[in-house]
Amino acid sequence: MTEQLSDRERQPCEVWTRVMGYHRPVSEFNKGKKVEHNERQMFVEPQAKKEAA
Repeated sequence: MTEQLSDRERQPCEVWTRVMGYHRPVSEFNKGKKVEHNERQMFVEPQAKKEAA
C-alpha cells in the first residue's frame, strides 16, 4: 500500500532551464520568456545503431 500525500503536504518542484548561457528558474522568467519556454519542443536524439564488426 502506498501512502498518498495531500496537496498541503506536497513540496512544489522548481524547474530550472538554461537561458543565454546560464541556468535560471523558470519562475523568475518575464512573461515573454515564459511563453517562449512553453513553446519549446523537447528534442530526443535517436540512439545510435551498433555496427556489425
